[in-house]
Amino acid sequence: MIKLFVGLGNPGFEYQLTRHNAGFWWIEAVAQELKASLAFDKSFQGLVARAAPHGHPVWLLAPQTFMNLSGRSVAALARFFKIAPQEILVAHDELDITPGQAKLKFGGSHAGHNGLRDIHAQLGTGDYWRLRLGIGHPGVKEEVVNWVLKKPAPDQRTAIEDCIERTLKAVPAMMAGEMDKATLLVHTSKPPRPKPPRPEGV
Repeated sequence: MIKLFVGLGNPGFEYQLTRHNAGFWWIEAVAQELKASLAFDKSFQGLVARAAPHGHPVWLLAPQTFMNLSGRSVAALARFFKIAPQEILVAHDELDITPGQAKLKFGGSHAGHNGLRDIHAQLGTGDYWRLRLGIGHPGVKEEVVNWVLKKPAPDQRTAIEDCIERTLKAVPAMMAGEMDKATLLVHTSKPPRPKPPRPEGV
Protein backbone atom coordinates (compact mmCIF):
# COMPACT_ATOMS: atom_id res chain seq x y z
CA MET A 1 0.00 0.00 0.00
CA ILE A 2 1.56 3.29 -1.08
CA LYS A 3 1.32 5.94 1.65
CA LEU A 4 3.81 8.45 0.25
CA PHE A 5 4.01 9.59 -3.38
CA VAL A 6 7.14 11.56 -4.27
CA GLY A 7 7.86 13.47 -7.47
CA LEU A 8 11.48 14.46 -8.15
CA GLY A 9 12.73 17.65 -9.77
CA ASN A 10 14.65 20.87 -9.19
CA PRO A 11 12.98 23.92 -7.61
CA GLY A 12 13.08 27.28 -9.36
CA PHE A 13 11.53 28.83 -12.44
CA GLU A 14 14.56 28.11 -14.65
CA TYR A 15 14.14 24.34 -14.13
CA GLN A 16 10.34 24.20 -14.24
CA LEU A 17 10.02 22.99 -17.84
CA THR A 18 13.17 20.83 -18.04
CA ARG A 19 13.15 17.06 -18.55
CA HIS A 20 14.63 16.46 -15.09
CA ASN A 21 11.39 17.82 -13.60
CA ALA A 22 9.11 15.13 -15.04
CA GLY A 23 8.59 13.81 -11.49
CA PHE A 24 7.33 17.24 -10.39
CA TRP A 25 4.91 17.28 -13.34
CA TRP A 26 3.60 13.88 -12.23
CA ILE A 27 3.11 14.76 -8.54
CA GLU A 28 1.31 17.99 -9.54
CA ALA A 29 -1.04 15.92 -11.72
CA VAL A 30 -1.69 13.52 -8.82
CA ALA A 31 -2.42 16.44 -6.48
CA GLN A 32 -4.89 17.84 -9.00
CA GLU A 33 -6.52 14.41 -9.41
CA LEU A 34 -6.90 14.01 -5.62
CA LYS A 35 -7.98 17.66 -5.19
CA ALA A 36 -5.05 18.28 -2.82
CA SER A 37 -2.97 21.45 -2.59
CA LEU A 38 0.82 21.21 -2.40
CA ALA A 39 2.25 23.75 0.06
CA PHE A 40 5.78 24.31 1.36
CA ASP A 41 6.55 22.66 4.70
CA LYS A 42 9.86 23.73 6.25
CA SER A 43 10.05 20.58 8.41
CA PHE A 44 10.18 18.36 5.34
CA GLN A 45 12.01 20.77 2.98
CA GLY A 46 9.39 20.27 0.32
CA LEU A 47 5.94 20.93 -1.09
CA VAL A 48 3.59 18.66 0.83
CA ALA A 49 -0.07 17.68 0.58
CA ARG A 50 -2.27 15.17 2.39
CA ALA A 51 -5.30 13.49 0.88
CA ALA A 52 -7.59 10.69 2.03
CA PRO A 53 -9.57 9.41 -0.99
CA HIS A 54 -11.93 6.57 -0.05
CA GLY A 55 -10.51 6.68 3.49
CA HIS A 56 -6.92 5.92 2.37
CA PRO A 57 -4.65 8.62 3.90
CA VAL A 58 -1.79 9.44 1.54
CA TRP A 59 1.01 12.02 1.45
CA LEU A 60 2.30 13.80 -1.64
CA LEU A 61 5.79 15.32 -1.67
CA ALA A 62 7.88 17.40 -4.10
CA PRO A 63 11.30 17.90 -2.43
CA GLN A 64 12.63 21.47 -2.74
CA THR A 65 16.21 20.55 -1.86
CA PHE A 66 17.48 20.26 -5.46
CA MET A 67 17.69 16.85 -7.06
CA ASN A 68 20.89 15.53 -5.48
CA LEU A 69 19.58 16.12 -1.93
CA SER A 70 16.05 14.73 -2.49
CA GLY A 71 16.57 11.98 0.10
CA ARG A 72 16.70 14.47 2.97
CA SER A 73 13.15 15.56 2.28
CA VAL A 74 11.82 12.04 1.61
CA ALA A 75 13.45 10.52 4.71
CA ALA A 76 12.29 13.36 6.99
CA LEU A 77 8.63 12.91 6.05
CA ALA A 78 8.79 9.10 5.99
CA ARG A 79 10.37 8.90 9.45
CA PHE A 80 8.02 11.44 10.99
CA PHE A 81 4.90 9.62 9.80
CA LYS A 82 6.44 6.13 10.21
CA ILE A 83 6.13 5.26 6.51
CA ALA A 84 8.18 2.22 5.50
CA PRO A 85 10.34 2.30 2.33
CA GLN A 86 8.09 -0.25 0.60
CA GLU A 87 5.15 2.16 1.15
CA ILE A 88 6.92 4.90 -0.84
CA LEU A 89 6.65 5.52 -4.59
CA VAL A 90 9.09 7.89 -6.30
CA ALA A 91 8.26 9.28 -9.76
CA HIS A 92 11.31 10.38 -11.73
CA ASP A 93 12.64 11.06 -15.23
CA GLU A 94 14.15 8.02 -16.96
CA LEU A 95 16.71 8.28 -19.80
CA ASP A 96 16.35 4.64 -20.89
CA ILE A 97 12.64 4.91 -21.72
CA THR A 98 11.22 6.81 -24.69
CA PRO A 99 8.99 9.85 -24.08
CA GLY A 100 5.37 8.75 -23.82
CA GLN A 101 6.11 5.53 -21.93
CA ALA A 102 6.50 4.68 -18.24
CA LYS A 103 7.58 1.69 -16.17
CA LEU A 104 6.77 0.74 -12.58
CA LYS A 105 9.36 -1.20 -10.61
CA PHE A 106 10.25 -2.12 -7.04
CA GLY A 107 13.79 -1.91 -5.72
CA GLY A 108 17.02 -2.10 -7.66
CA SER A 109 19.93 0.29 -8.09
CA HIS A 110 19.74 4.05 -8.54
CA ALA A 111 21.35 3.62 -12.01
CA GLY A 112 23.24 6.89 -11.62
CA HIS A 113 20.12 9.03 -11.03
CA ASN A 114 21.21 11.63 -8.46
CA GLY A 115 17.77 11.93 -6.85
CA LEU A 116 17.45 8.17 -6.36
CA ARG A 117 21.09 7.96 -5.20
CA ASP A 118 20.36 10.31 -2.28
CA ILE A 119 17.06 8.59 -1.44
CA HIS A 120 18.94 5.27 -1.29
CA ALA A 121 21.49 6.84 1.06
CA GLN A 122 18.98 8.58 3.34
CA LEU A 123 16.55 5.64 3.60
CA GLY A 124 19.40 3.14 3.87
CA THR A 125 17.77 0.91 1.25
CA GLY A 126 16.69 0.77 -2.37
CA ASP A 127 13.54 -1.17 -1.48
CA TYR A 128 10.95 1.40 -2.53
CA TRP A 129 8.76 1.73 -5.64
CA ARG A 130 9.74 3.85 -8.64
CA LEU A 131 7.61 5.17 -11.47
CA ARG A 132 10.07 5.73 -14.32
CA LEU A 133 8.81 8.40 -16.71
CA GLY A 134 10.53 8.20 -20.09
CA ILE A 135 12.36 11.29 -21.32
CA GLY A 136 14.54 9.54 -23.92
CA HIS A 137 18.34 9.58 -24.27
CA PRO A 138 20.47 12.07 -26.23
CA GLY A 139 22.47 9.13 -27.63
CA VAL A 140 25.81 10.29 -26.23
CA LYS A 141 26.75 9.89 -22.55
CA GLU A 142 28.55 13.25 -22.47
CA GLU A 143 25.32 15.02 -23.43
CA VAL A 144 23.17 13.55 -20.62
CA VAL A 145 23.54 16.45 -18.13
CA ASN A 146 22.74 19.00 -20.81
CA TRP A 147 19.81 16.86 -22.03
CA VAL A 148 18.04 16.48 -18.68
CA LEU A 149 18.40 20.19 -17.88
CA LYS A 150 16.84 21.29 -21.18
CA LYS A 151 13.20 21.57 -22.19
CA PRO A 152 11.91 18.66 -24.26
CA ALA A 153 10.81 19.36 -27.83
CA PRO A 154 7.07 20.17 -28.02
CA ASP A 155 6.13 16.71 -29.35
CA GLN A 156 8.14 15.05 -26.55
CA ARG A 157 6.55 17.28 -23.91
CA THR A 158 3.09 16.36 -25.21
CA ALA A 159 4.02 12.64 -25.16
CA ILE A 160 5.25 12.92 -21.55
CA GLU A 161 2.12 14.80 -20.44
CA ASP A 162 -0.14 12.23 -22.14
CA CYS A 163 1.80 9.45 -20.41
CA ILE A 164 1.40 11.15 -17.02
CA GLU A 165 -2.34 11.44 -17.63
CA ARG A 166 -2.59 7.72 -18.44
CA THR A 167 -0.56 6.61 -15.40
CA LEU A 168 -2.96 8.43 -13.07
CA LYS A 169 -5.38 5.52 -13.66
CA ALA A 170 -2.99 3.32 -11.64
CA VAL A 171 -2.94 5.58 -8.56
CA PRO A 172 -6.06 4.09 -6.85
CA ALA A 173 -4.57 0.58 -7.22
CA MET A 174 -1.27 1.82 -5.75
CA MET A 175 -3.06 3.31 -2.73
CA ALA A 176 -4.99 0.06 -2.25
CA GLY A 177 -1.77 -1.96 -2.29
CA GLU A 178 -2.75 -3.70 -5.54
CA MET A 179 0.70 -3.27 -7.07
CA ASP A 180 0.29 -6.07 -9.63
CA LYS A 181 -2.80 -4.33 -10.94
CA ALA A 182 -1.02 -0.94 -10.86
CA THR A 183 1.93 -2.39 -12.78
CA LEU A 184 -0.39 -3.84 -15.40
CA LEU A 185 -2.17 -0.50 -15.78
CA VAL A 186 1.10 1.42 -16.18
CA HIS A 187 2.73 -1.08 -18.54
CA THR A 188 -0.30 -1.58 -20.78
CA SER A 189 -0.94 2.15 -20.91
CA LYS A 190 0.69 2.77 -24.26
CA PRO A 191 0.46 5.96 -26.31
CA PRO A 192 -2.18 5.86 -29.07
CA ARG A 193 -0.84 4.83 -32.47
CA PRO A 194 -0.49 7.76 -34.85
CA LYS A 195 -3.11 7.88 -37.57
CA PRO A 196 -1.83 7.30 -41.12
CA PRO A 197 -1.63 10.46 -43.21
CA ARG A 198 -4.70 11.19 -45.32
CA PRO A 199 -4.23 10.82 -49.07
CA GLU A 200 -3.89 14.03 -51.05
CA GLY A 201 -7.15 15.55 -52.24
CA VAL A 202 -9.39 13.66 -49.78
